[in-house]
Amino acid sequence: MTEVRGIVAAGKGKPVEVATIHVPDPGPGEAVVRVQACGVCHTDLHYREGGINDEFPFLLGHEAAGVVDSVGEGVEDLEPGDFVVLNWRAVCGNCRACRRGRPQYCFSTHNASQPMTLDDGTPLSPALGIGAFAEKTLVHSGQCTKVDPSARPAVVGLLGCGVMAGIGAAVNTGQAGPGDSVAVIGCGGVGSGSVAGANLAGARRIIAVDTDPVKLEWAREFGATHTVNAAETDSVEAIRELTDGNGADVVIDAVGIPATYTQAFYARDLAGTVVLVGVPSPEMKLELPLIDVFARGGALKSSWYGDCLPSRDFPMLVEMYQQGRLPLEKFVTEEIALDQVEESFEKMHRGEVLRSVVVF
Repeated sequence: MTEVRGIVAAGKGKPVEVATIHVPDPGPGEAVVRVQACGVCHTDLHYREGGINDEFPFLLGHEAAGVVDSVGEGVEDLEPGDFVVLNWRAVCGNCRACRRGRPQYCFSTHNASQPMTLDDGTPLSPALGIGAFAEKTLVHSGQCTKVDPSARPAVVGLLGCGVMAGIGAAVNTGQAGPGDSVAVIGCGGVGSGSVAGANLAGARRIIAVDTDPVKLEWAREFGATHTVNAAETDSVEAIRELTDGNGADVVIDAVGIPATYTQAFYARDLAGTVVLVGVPSPEMKLELPLIDVFARGGALKSSWYGDCLPSRDFPMLVEMYQQGRLPLEKFVTEEIALDQVEESFEKMHRGEVLRSVVVF
């Protein structure tokens, strides 16, 4: 058992606080990771606000990189000292998706069996099964993906959630390719990741759509060839005008509300693809004329974690970053201390940062 500092959300809407966390020694199939950096993701704020579930208290943080501290019985592919990016898709290998050769859709991903606790023994719910706003965390060994140890933890740890979700929405789910036109609605962390993914895939025209000029400028840094301020113009018409009147081959909704999804649906070309990667809230409803769904053809897809397979995608994307082909470092707006997480939530809400990253 180890005592560390960590960020806990004690109740719905309450400010987060630094608390003492008890981390058990790893059991069978588990690993303890010494966290070096962890990004502040909007999902952590969702947890704090009770938007995921009500299993408080939460140990927040999940976009993380660090070094394996110790491993439990039966762990053969990790050893202390390995540099890893944490993931929340530790594939089981046995569910119906895995058995069909589609582990990126694994329906039974692994988490650590033992709980981390507070001083009084209260078990914590780790965000996305990780809980990495802590000096050390306990995870399933399959949640650890080894990558190039010379990479900067504050940068590559962001592949653990939002950046990977965005890149994967363009590359894996949307299957954008050379010569395609891609439009991305919403250019925060995930949307900017989608722009970067489309650029990496060789898209000919990449259209970034947002109501915030600052976010549109961020999108240009990741490869957007055109920007549309949706506060000033009709985004559907603007996307069509930029694609010879046709609409884009792939349109990615990185916001996840009915209005932006409807825009994405009508801004795509005939037989084009819509990708929903922004996470809607449970009460949201969508209404579309069924004849339009039929007549426009193509595909309407949802992207879970960018349909990534961490063991395949993380090392590849880290290598591309190391080669200068993927500007992951541009996602890091600031590096902060553990006790500045609450302040970073406010900056995120105001749209001032792509990512604040806690560095230990």
